[in-house]
Amino acid sequence: MPIMVEREKWILYKHTCDYELIKAVAMDVKNSCASNISSTEKYRMQERLAALDLYKMRNPKIKPLDSINHRINTLEFYMFGYEDNSEDKRFIFSPLGNLFLKYIGDEQKLKKIFTTMLFAIQFPHWANGTPDCFKLYPFRLLLKLMSDERLEYKLYSTEYAYIVAFEKNASEANYENLVRKILEFRNYNDDKVVALLKEDEHTYVNCIYEWQYYTQKLLRTIGIIDVYEGDKICQLYHPQKTNSRSSPTGRWVKNGYAKISADLFPFVQKMLAVYPYNAEPLKLNDPERMQMDVVKEIYSFYPNILLEEIGEDVDDIQVKLLNLPFLIEKYSNNPDNSTAYLFEEVLAEGFNMFVNVEAHRIGGAGHTDVECLYITKRKKFAVEAKSTANKLSGVNTSRLREHRNQIGGEYTIVITPRYVPAAKRDIRNEPIVFVLASTFSEYLYNHVHHDVREIDYEDFDSIITSHLGTDVSKLISNMTMEKFATRS
Repeated sequence: MPIMVEREKWILYKHTCDYELIKAVAMDVKNSCASNISSTEKYRMQERLAALDLYKMRNPKIKPLDSINHRINTLEFYMFGYEDNSEDKRFIFSPLGNLFLKYIGDEQKLKKIFTTMLFAIQFPHWANGTPDCFKLYPFRLLLKLMSDERLEYKLYSTEYAYIVAFEKNASEANYENLVRKILEFRNYNDDKVVALLKEDEHTYVNCIYEWQYYTQKLLRTIGIIDVYEGDKICQLYHPQKTNSRSSPTGRWVKNGYAKISADLFPFVQKMLAVYPYNAEPLKLNDPERMQMDVVKEIYSFYPNILLEEIGEDVDDIQVKLLNLPFLIEKYSNNPDNSTAYLFEEVLAEGFNMFVNVEAHRIGGAGHTDVECLYITKRKKFAVEAKSTANKLSGVNTSRLREHRNQIGGEYTIVITPRYVPAAKRDIRNEPIVFVLASTFSEYLYNHVHHDVREIDYEDFDSIITSHLGTDVSKLISNMTMEKFATRS
């Protein structure tokens, strides 16, 4: 019998539902940050996890790395951090990943941190094979469905497998249609449900396997959802490989459901009010942005709601730095530009984090936004915060020259969330560089998080003076990776 081609669907990570293993791998990767996680180091990681009874090798003599690679990929899927796309694959923890490890012994706080990680997961996903036609925040949608009174605040496994896993866009209209289809599906008895699932068995078995066997179990273990198992109603079978003599693998389908845990319900509602299910995800294939810059922005999710819930200082400089891209967007949409000074103040604070830079916000018409003195070399430079409601379309180099001459500056750093490619032509052969806001905030955030209190501006200055007239974001990003990422 020929193997049926599966329909496009969500892909949820299914290589572990062991919460303690996820925590152990995260701790192990973090503790290896000072060294390279080469193949040799991965073998050692397997041995350490095996010693803790958290990992069992099928064949100790062969010791394949597939399993440990899946463990690291699990961290990426759940937003602990990401691997860049360089040849040596370096892993850098996200702010939420670092926060999770900070409170590794406090299960109540971990539960809210992991829930916030779910809110950050989007399709398309950097570390997931879900087809590009899916453009939504999957777990926001799932939690929204479990918050809907019309659905009795519950979602059945069969409803996920038959309906939800195929939703491509979470617009309000689509959501209402989704609720309607679920309510209609609930009118069917088990025999009817089984018949429907059997119509496309090879697709639905994977939906059941990923949700019921893995994701649902993991979220229940963490305490994010309560699961009512229900009864087994049928088995669905995976397709057999060509020329396989073994029996097909079956998975039990249960008629149970999941609900948001009562103690977490208020927090989920707060999050949904600010980070709705129907928000538009970022584009990994944005033609006007480097892909890794988009990835950084996705993984920089760090909402104040969470910080307030767990008692973190929302006025901390780390939080302000992580919000730089968001603040630029927010202030650029202000019609009278009355709040632009707030971003300039945060930017001045950022440059004052360098131990040998003195930065002052000037702002106003005819002036640079931030005047900086590089104390070590006794030279000045200007910082300009450039943003528009969309993308920076061009740079007035004559105006920037005036601002620079006014303070006796050697060069200008233009910080912006994104720009159109033509803008780079404007600064060619000029003493001006672009630095993306996400790159700047990532660089400073990692120094603060790793308690590097004396941040030397020398490396920054060296890169800029050697690459005037260009975008130096990638070079600064590589420097961040070299200092703080784990090689994998």
